[in-house]
Amino acid sequence: MIPISPMVLLLLGKILTVTEIKAPIRIDGRLEEIWYKADSVSDFIQFHPYLGESPGVRTVVRALQDDENLYFGIRCYGQPTVCLSGNEDFVLVAIDPFGSRTTAYYFRVYASGCFEDGWILDDGMSMDDSWDGVWYRGVKILPDRFEVEIKIPFKAIRYRSGLDEWGVQFKRYVASTKEEDYWTKVEELHEYQVSRFGILSGVRPLATGYHFEIYPEGYVRVDRFYGERDRIKPSGSLNLRWDLTPQTTLTGTFYPDFAQIESDPFELNLTRYPTHFKERRPFFLEGKEIFRFSDFGRGFFQPVEIYYSRRIGRLIEGEPVPIIGGMKLTSKSPLVDLGLLGAYTDSLQIEPRRFFGVGRTRFKIFRNSSLGLLLSGMRRDGSDYNYAFGFDGVYRHGSNQFIIDQAISDRNGKTDLATTGGYYGMNGRLLSLAAFETIGDSFDVSEIGYLPWPGRKKFLAYSGPFLQFRRGLLKYLYSGPAVIIKKNPGEERWCRLLGCTISPILRNNTGGDLSYYYGPYFEADTEYTYRNLNLSIWTNQGNTHLSIWSNYTHVYNYRRNFLANQAGLGLFFRQSIIPPLSLELKSHLWFEWDPDQKLIETTSLIRPKLKFVLNATTSLSIFNESVLTTPEHEWKETELYSNRLGLLFAWNLRPKSWFYIALNDYHSKEDRYQISAVKLKYLIYF
Repeated sequence: MIPISPMVLLLLGKILTVTEIKAPIRIDGRLEEIWYKADSVSDFIQFHPYLGESPGVRTVVRALQDDENLYFGIRCYGQPTVCLSGNEDFVLVAIDPFGSRTTAYYFRVYASGCFEDGWILDDGMSMDDSWDGVWYRGVKILPDRFEVEIKIPFKAIRYRSGLDEWGVQFKRYVASTKEEDYWTKVEELHEYQVSRFGILSGVRPLATGYHFEIYPEGYVRVDRFYGERDRIKPSGSLNLRWDLTPQTTLTGTFYPDFAQIESDPFELNLTRYPTHFKERRPFFLEGKEIFRFSDFGRGFFQPVEIYYSRRIGRLIEGEPVPIIGGMKLTSKSPLVDLGLLGAYTDSLQIEPRRFFGVGRTRFKIFRNSSLGLLLSGMRRDGSDYNYAFGFDGVYRHGSNQFIIDQAISDRNGKTDLATTGGYYGMNGRLLSLAAFETIGDSFDVSEIGYLPWPGRKKFLAYSGPFLQFRRGLLKYLYSGPAVIIKKNPGEERWCRLLGCTISPILRNNTGGDLSYYYGPYFEADTEYTYRNLNLSIWTNQGNTHLSIWSNYTHVYNYRRNFLANQAGLGLFFRQSIIPPLSLELKSHLWFEWDPDQKLIETTSLIRPKLKFVLNATTSLSIFNESVLTTPEHEWKETELYSNRLGLLFAWNLRPKSWFYIALNDYHSKEDRYQISAVKLKYLIYF
């Protein structure tokens, strides 16, 4: 190993050098003799509960590589907690193989052998668990420690060709003490900040050829509508992925079945805007980090979303529009990211055949900042189309981020502009965030994106001290004022709200948030005084997690078209009963009053769920979601709005290969049906 001077170490940060080996090693969790030839690091720093102090237990990490794989061996001293369904020890490895200082893969391995993977985005501001990669892991439990081996094939990830220094971060969680340790020092609000990663030196992928994946899917679905004959719907699809280079990937799908194994959750929407649902379909998840505008991941900022993948193959009366085929090309390089996507959908009921296209370019500047362009469009024929062209820029410096987005839309010849921007940062002990948006009255991306509030203009700002306490019960405390100025669509006058927030976090993983907003408000041709009070409390105590939240708002009710009070009360509870079995309970109450302050209806959601984890790759979940409505205070007249009983058996038989058995039994006052499904996704790669 080449010696490195202390001055270079100071300038570059922490370094772990990869040691080359000639042949692959067996991944079983046991660190054999070959591991002791590798460079190692053990200088972890505590993040929780006492920031910056030495860890209570020792962790040693080593790195190896052969021609085709990157390996990590991690020895975790101290007796581990192992629990398939609850709080247990884990290690996490994150790598930035492009030197982007903004984006990284992460690989998490629990002491039980369970695992997770995904993306770290926006320099740690956002996390995305939708990436499903090909990698291998092994865990060995010993009396005084546990050991983890991780194998990552170079062909399974994208990396910058010729770059021999990758960003890397290691994390260890100790369940018995709830201690969290990182290899490099991280900040309180930015624990996954990619720009603070250490260096993995000497990485030299030598694999030749192309990584090619064939991903067939087989699906049999049985629909049983009471009073009708059963409908049996067998189907098959083919998905392809071809890594043309380590930076460039071509993917395709032909007659895919995008039926959802898990349905979207019930949500009572009292606003004027449609609910935004998360993407779950594999073809659209691949490379989706390229097609998105930057975000802060904190909820106060809304990017100009001119590409919303759930518009493609959208649901019409519960049925997805069939997708005949789709192709996607993505490429990442040191200076620019590129993406092209095309999809063609079939007709369904009143929905005609349509073509969708998306193009994306993002240029990297100033180490970890970027400028980008995005073009999206839908076309049915010459007279029915929807196009949008947008620009986004993000500047990052330390803990500070600035974002600006702008786009122009064209819906059948009618055009308009939309602009949004925001800031998030820490300056000393002062935490500040701000956002603005101005959406043109005719801005319309309803067929390709999600920005359903044309004509809205808004500015908000929060700022206050973020205090940290080295010792004692209280760990963090944020408090500060807020200002929101907004003009709603169709209104001439501006709403002006003042608010305040206080958020304490205790050292025992308990926290809360209290906020209040007040001021003149104008919407739906109505002038009134807006009032909003929010209170939430949460705690995470090992195998028990509990969250309770409540809100009261005096606001316009778009479901009933009048101004009145609304309130909500929610609860989430999760408990590991025995190591393989956990109970999860979600409950939500919505209260609606009329303008005379009379309670007119209460809507209740109760969703218990049992999850039995057979082993690291196999699980069985059973849930029941009941939605009830109660008129006024007449609890004896409570009626069932809907009930959905679900069962899901999932077996991850090999990387990216899944076998599912699913059952959904749904009934309401108007309808009742059962859907049973068996699905197999099997990856063939070479």
